[in-house]
Amino acid sequence: MNVNSDFLPKIIHPFYFIRSGLYSGIKKRSKQLTGVLLDFGCGQKPYLPLFEVDRYIGLDYENPGHNHKNENIDVFYDGKNIPFSDGYFDSVLCSEVFEHLFDIDNTLQEIHRVLKNGGKLLITCPFVWNEHEIPHDYARYTVFALKHLFSKHGFQVIDFEKTGSFVRAITQMRVLYFYYNITPILVKFPGGKYLSRLLIAFLNSCGLCKDFLLPERYDLYLSNIFLVEKL
Repeated sequence: MNVNSDFLPKIIHPFYFIRSGLYSGIKKRSKQLTGVLLDFGCGQKPYLPLFEVDRYIGLDYENPGHNHKNENIDVFYDGKNIPFSDGYFDSVLCSEVFEHLFDIDNTLQEIHRVLKNGGKLLITCPFVWNEHEIPHDYARYTVFALKHLFSKHGFQVIDFEKTGSFVRAITQMRVLYFYYNITPILVKFPGGKYLSRLLIAFLNSCGLCKDFLLPERYDLYLSNIFLVEKL
């Protein structure tokens, strides 16, 4: 089984930069998650093929702003209490969920509770992205905020990564604007769908060239990836 092409995108994909960065970052750290794994906010379980674990349990919240049709959820929860006993899981994956949590302190307490001592949590969350799953979109986090939150709730940072350089972040936002505002116009015309894909590929390719040629900066970036351990 392979990762769905929406989450391992080609250059014609409108989310090429953010999702290619997430894929590579999660894959790089996937071997660190072992045993019984909780995919917190699992949705479609897009990264399931990257993990070799004893059990893979997907948990999600019944969110009226998010359509769960065709998703692969094993357990729904009430948004407050994870319905598993203390120390049940060896590892937790939480990808692109933190921005949708209004009470992140409670969530981190609950994740800490259901993790075994020494258990690992792999999280990703955006720094630059448009509002989505409205109105359940509450926050964007810097590296410094995340480090503080993990320390506050009994986790030790093993490693972290900013994905998507300054140039890639700007390019991704341009492509996103095009996709949401220009593509709906183009697809009304014959061949418009294919023209849109070509233009998105062109914009993404230009972004790759600029990223190669211009000075590298990461004070503006797309996503955070953290691997942390329960103390």
